[in-house]
Amino acid sequence: MSTFTKQNHIGRKISRIRELRDMKQEALAQAMGTNQQTISAIENSETVDDEKLTEVAKALGVSVEAIKNFSDEAAINYFNTLYDNSKNGSQGAFANNCTFNPLDKLIEAYDENKKLYERLLQAEKDKLEYVEKLLNGK
Repeated sequence: MSTFTKQNHIGRKISRIRELRDMKQEALAQAMGTNQQTISAIENSETVDDEKLTEVAKALGVSVEAIKNFSDEAAINYFNTLYDNSKNGSQGAFANNCTFNPLDKLIEAYDENKKLYERLLQAEKDKLEYVEKLLNGK
């Protein structure tokens, strides 16, 4: 009895890529114009015909070659490389390069809130003045 699992199970590769893209079977089915049961069947298939594989690749936003050559180990290595590069000061996945000054954004938000508060306060003053006129007119 062998515990060896076949490495080229296209359906599993499709499933893993879909999961990494944070996509549910229903969303992939909708993108392909089919139903969830069809996606489930594709993901359980060891092989997928080229035409269907092209449709799946397009819906997932990857190439057919990316599906055929996908492996969890390669994906983990890819993300680890991005993380390692970011720690070394390179432009990695976790590099924080602001294109704006965060303090300027904070000041802008404060100014907008202040303007909103002043408008609300003025609206309340106007209501109070209107009510006083109504009361004095009686």
